[in-house]
Amino acid sequence: MLSVLVTFLISQLIPAYSYFINVEPKKEICFYDTAVSGTKMSLTFEVAEGGFLDIDVRISGPEGKTVYKGSRESSGKYAFSAYMDGDYKYCFGNAMSKMTSKVVKFNMDIGEKPKQESGDTLDQDHDKLAEQLEQLSGQLVAVKHDQEYMEVRDRTHSMINGSTNQRVVWWAFFEALVLLAMSLGQVYYLKRFFEVRRVV
Repeated sequence: MLSVLVTFLISQLIPAYSYFINVEPKKEICFYDTAVSGTKMSLTFEVAEGGFLDIDVRISGPEGKTVYKGSRESSGKYAFSAYMDGDYKYCFGNAMSKMTSKVVKFNMDIGEKPKQESGDTLDQDHDKLAEQLEQLSGQLVAVKHDQEYMEVRDRTHSMINGSTNQRVVWWAFFEALVLLAMSLGQVYYLKRFFEVRRVV
């Protein structure tokens, strides 16, 4: 019980931010983060609403070199190490869509700067402990992101289920009207069939 409480408290202390953006048709939205060479970076994204739930993703380095490029992806997670100091750009593009805007949830995690080696054994022991705490912190952030991802997926699936249920109700209503119309038509036809016609 105590370990669960400690884990919960640590997870609340770790800053993990997710953003929701609206990408209009034929547009691209870019964001920038500064990193030092060797820093671990991770981009996680999910298309929550819009069209076929797909988006173009591009990550570029400081000198314009493409680190990652994905086309028509609905979700993804990409981790890499910064290859040089500078601003890293990640863009979400909706160029393939003509009318539908997309809602994208994403977060960019930037790890700690790489540490310099020290010769003191006491510092090394402290560094090992700090490194284990950082790993635990990173794993908790990953769990938090996975929970947010599942929340977005749940919302998407519930919207799909609601839409499907609404279509089923309307189709059943339409079928009932068609059945009623056919029944009335058959009664009318049979009534006409058995009518006695008198010629005057």
